[in-house]
Amino acid sequence: MPTGAKLFLILSGALLPLAIIAVFATLQMTRITVEDVRSRLRVTANESAHALAIELAGDMTALRVAVRALGTDPTDAPSCARALGVFAQQANSGTRFAILDPHGTLICGDPIARAANPGHTDRGIAAAILPDRGLVLSITGPRGGNTARAFFPAPFLSMIAAPTTRATAYGSVLTDDRDDQLVLQAIPGEQPFDRLESSHIDLGVAGLALRTTTRSAPITSSFVVALLLPLLMWAAAAGIGWFVVDHLLIRPLRRLRAAVAAFTPGEIIDPVAITSLPAQEIRELGDTFRAISRTVALHEAGLAEGLVRQTKLTREVHHRVKNNLQVISSLINFHARGARSADATAAYASIQRRVDALAVVHRNHFAEMEENRGLNLRGVIGELAANIRATAADISMGMRITLDVEPYLVTQDVAVALAFLITESIELATSCDPSAQIRVAVTASDADATKAVLRVVSRALVDGDLLRELVKSRYGRVMEGLSRQLRAPLHHDPLVGAYEIAFAVQGRD
Repeated sequence: MPTGAKLFLILSGALLPLAIIAVFATLQMTRITVEDVRSRLRVTANESAHALAIELAGDMTALRVAVRALGTDPTDAPSCARALGVFAQQANSGTRFAILDPHGTLICGDPIARAANPGHTDRGIAAAILPDRGLVLSITGPRGGNTARAFFPAPFLSMIAAPTTRATAYGSVLTDDRDDQLVLQAIPGEQPFDRLESSHIDLGVAGLALRTTTRSAPITSSFVVALLLPLLMWAAAAGIGWFVVDHLLIRPLRRLRAAVAAFTPGEIIDPVAITSLPAQEIRELGDTFRAISRTVALHEAGLAEGLVRQTKLTREVHHRVKNNLQVISSLINFHARGARSADATAAYASIQRRVDALAVVHRNHFAEMEENRGLNLRGVIGELAANIRATAADISMGMRITLDVEPYLVTQDVAVALAFLITESIELATSCDPSAQIRVAVTASDADATKAVLRVVSRALVDGDLLRELVKSRYGRVMEGLSRQLRAPLHHDPLVGAYEIAFAVQGRD
């Protein structure tokens, strides 16, 4: 996971509890506000319901007394007067009452009140709500006698139910058992989407109930902002933290890493191209890399100059060695021409062949000096065989050398030892038989893939008295020393007439 993503997750996880706490605090404050609204609503509803219940129960009690008295004595004028006195205090508000006999004849009260008939009940008070007008209550005397009806207009009921405090807008609705409703007070400016809190209280009179409502704590833009602000702050803090760290630290580090990864010896890292606004520590790190790259460039320039100088010196040394070998070869030829016996001439020729073997290896090594992959044995042994045939004595004109050499690459030390060993083997064969047929082969080793096998085969190398004498007196010690230089034993097959030895190779050409 990238470092920027890790940082964002860590900041989000660290700040999220704080955002959740702030959201819960906002919700708790909203709950407290709602509970306060509900508490005030309960107080207001109880107050209004209590006032209405007292008023209605008191008026109906006065009518019940009058109905019972008039039921006993229809001419009881004082009972009617007392009822008139109770309702006379409310006459200005439109409250009316009427007492009727069983035939519907008005006994006492206002004829207007007899218009509404809430129904007959033997159990107590009956109620009828006249929508948008008011409330009619009816009471019947014992044994279905006289009936009293009272009409309470809506404004009067609204005045009675009005709470003592008007600090908050309230609405009140009077309901009955038939779900009829009489609006006593509407909430000013009420909208369909307003959140309302309601309280329903039974008045205990004729199944009437008072439903009081008020606006709950509204979901305003301020509330939404207060609720979302902690989450926005959480996201903003995590995002800003990630943005700052990403632009000041992570991106400059990525660019610096890319610049260092693309660095090649000899170039100088330029931290100015890394970023325009990195942290101070990253700028210092970039300056450090620039100083290091400058030092490396200076060292590379010095090494390149030293390599050029060393190459020139090496070429000079090789050139001098080649000249020295040529001088030695010329001296040997000069003395060989002045030799007075065939043995001396043969001795000079033998020495000449060894010097030529060394010169061949040196020329091939000098040719491979620019690209030191190793010496190609095929070319070295081919040139060596040509020189041996060219410098052979007259009695060895019938000698033939057959080559079967795979293109292996070897070091100079191995090539010198192999050249001398081939020269000694061929000379040993020609010493036994001047017209010997010789086969020189270099093949892969079956036991080790990093080695090859040199094999010199000739009938002249079959075991015999002359061969044993020459090996013991002259060639044996030299060939044994060369095998030690190659770090492998030299095997002789006396029946086939073959010498073979394994040697290390660097690869194939």
